[in-house]
Amino acid sequence: MTQRLRWSTFSAPSRFYSMAGRLVPWCWAVTVLFAIAGLYMGFGIAPTDFQQGDAYRIIFIHVPAAWMSMVIYLVMAFFAAVGWAMNARMASMYARALAPTGAMFTFLALWTGALWGKPTWGTWWVWDARLTSEFILLLLYFGYIALTEAIDDARRAANAGALLAIVGAVNVPIIYFSVKWWNTLHQGATVSMTAAPKMASTMLTAMLLMTVACWAYSFAVVFTRARAIVLEQESDTDWVRSLTGAR
Repeated sequence: MTQRLRWSTFSAPSRFYSMAGRLVPWCWAVTVLFAIAGLYMGFGIAPTDFQQGDAYRIIFIHVPAAWMSMVIYLVMAFFAAVGWAMNARMASMYARALAPTGAMFTFLALWTGALWGKPTWGTWWVWDARLTSEFILLLLYFGYIALTEAIDDARRAANAGALLAIVGAVNVPIIYFSVKWWNTLHQGATVSMTAAPKMASTMLTAMLLMTVACWAYSFAVVFTRARAIVLEQESDTDWVRSLTGAR
């Protein structure tokens, strides 16, 4: 009988493990297809910017990575808070699985920003409000990962990590609004929900395709990492013993 997808699927370790295993290949397929389409449109079809030349094309990786770095942190903090407040084991596992992917996107955003900053600003790095708050986000990810890995007891590790994740969430709106609150070197938002896009339609399409690819990639790797965490923390349960024995 086909297993139906329900919200309870993602709260029960055994059901999540089975369902996530089926979703991961589809997520990878979406990642590859949208990444190829986005990179082709961004680097092959989108016109050259009249001010920045071809250097602007880094935004097709930089902007989606920056978006994902903030969104993933908020999702991680949400699951960490739910796991802490409701003693929900799977929520804490999701938070732990999200952290490395969020850290990777944060590093990618900082790195590609530096590659763009050198030819555009004339420097790799400035202690600009946007760059500094994004760098603090990377430290928060590293701190969360180090804290949860340093404590052997899974529940104590999840609670300690949740406290850091929740406190650190205040940094995300600071990142987003930093270009409005302070006179920063970093340019304002290129895409806004309340204003028309400031770029050509081909540029916007390429960026959105890359954003979908980043989302699909995140689901693929987070589901894979969460399955590994489930096996680790549920190793003394009958269903994991049965699964291991079946192999």
